[in-house]
Amino acid sequence: MTQTSRSAPAGGLDPSQGGDHRKGLSAGAIGVLGGVVIGVSTIAPAYTLSGAVGPTASAVGEHLPAVLIVGFIPMLLVALGYRQLNRAMPDSGTTFTWASRAFGPWIGWMGSWCLLASTILVLSNLAGIAVDFFYLAISQLTGMDWIADLTRNVPINIITCLAFMAVAAYISYRGLEATKAFQYVLVSFQVIVLVWFSVAAFRHVATGTAFDATQFSWDWFNPFGVESFSAFAAGIALSVFIYWGWDVVLTMNEESRGTTTTPGKAALLTILVVVGLYTLVTLATLSFAGVSATELGLGNPDIQENVFAALAGPVMGPLAILISLAVLSSSASSLQSTMISPARTMLAMGHYGALSPKYARISPKHQTPAYATIVSVIIASVFYAVMRVVSENVLWDTITTLGMMVCFYYGVTALACVWYFRAQATDSLGSFINKLLAPLLGGILLLIFFFQTAWDSMDPAYGSGSQIGGVGLVFILGVLIFVLGVAAMLVQHRRSPEFFRRRFETTEHPTD
Repeated sequence: MTQTSRSAPAGGLDPSQGGDHRKGLSAGAIGVLGGVVIGVSTIAPAYTLSGAVGPTASAVGEHLPAVLIVGFIPMLLVALGYRQLNRAMPDSGTTFTWASRAFGPWIGWMGSWCLLASTILVLSNLAGIAVDFFYLAISQLTGMDWIADLTRNVPINIITCLAFMAVAAYISYRGLEATKAFQYVLVSFQVIVLVWFSVAAFRHVATGTAFDATQFSWDWFNPFGVESFSAFAAGIALSVFIYWGWDVVLTMNEESRGTTTTPGKAALLTILVVVGLYTLVTLATLSFAGVSATELGLGNPDIQENVFAALAGPVMGPLAILISLAVLSSSASSLQSTMISPARTMLAMGHYGALSPKYARISPKHQTPAYATIVSVIIASVFYAVMRVVSENVLWDTITTLGMMVCFYYGVTALACVWYFRAQATDSLGSFINKLLAPLLGGILLLIFFFQTAWDSMDPAYGSGSQIGGVGLVFILGVLIFVLGVAAMLVQHRRSPEFFRRRFETTEHPTD
């Protein structure tokens, strides 16, 4: 595996200053359509809905569509801020580069730590889900029920999981052209199956063969109908997480055709496509199954981990296997595309001197962040293997804490937009909305969700129910991730103090 180092000069470049931000990535490799496909694949609609519809419906009942749309609003507001930052500073470091330039290297480093923790650790979750549905799909295709149980065999599970990660890393290493070809097929398949599932569910409702046919009501879209703020906040926390991943489009800005405009358009289109798909599927599912706690009702705790597995047969009949294949393709495609973001963030950090120059190494053949990609998959693989052996509860509770990490780095990035463009906020109505009002509201909302989730996660009932000294394990793991981030930052400061000593600068009217 041939690599060459295109690292920053001694001391690293400064993301808060001008200078050459190019890192040797393949220019012009991705357009708007390709960006949207990769963005949708990272969000993984089929996989996400299968695990999120049940818990969200359990928290907010028939107001599920309202909560999903309310959760979409801060994503849209933050995306507008991302778009403005990308226009001014198209850089693969995104949160790291933009927060460093707005607030200084310390906040920029911690923002990027939360991004890295979220994306790298979620790789293990995606790979684990892919393994589950891989053996389930084989079992359904062959009629051999025992094959589905292979996922519970720890050695087989880990070996299969590592194989999935290795294949995903190989495709990512080969570059965005290989990624696009892979994603076009898998994303198209899962979207077609989800639409098919929705149409079939509506048909059952119309013909009177649904499990618990529930008449459509506009009140489903009323967020104020949720019984309590706690239930509303729980639903919002879940809905924010199911939109996570659209920002991968921005990390490909240096490889996009039109670096200052294409990523922003693709990010907004990704969110709009996903919210449309989510609304269609949730309306169909709610109409077919209702929210009761019995049998196929969305409030039944026995089916909430995977609603589609329970509803696929009754809704799609003999074609239920397509749902398993759709969730498998969804988790597999997201596993591969999710690697894009941490690899390019670490590439930027290495390029600017915030990490070792090793992370700035680029494959000369494929023009991809070779070293960073390999490090990402190794960390995720080791984490999954160790946690799968030690405690599956700890594994899934760690994944649950990632919602806090996502809210934090999205919120910080949105506020970075506000601060960076503060001198331009009154130039025009468009500047006021896109550079100040939208990202300010989005950033504040997400930071509120961050603190609310942190507070709620102190309850041992949050997550798997595990606790230490009466405090929920999810909260403890979240604090531990932040502490590790601070420790890693202090170690890096000791190794490379030049980067952390820089004083950020902003101009009165930054380039737009």
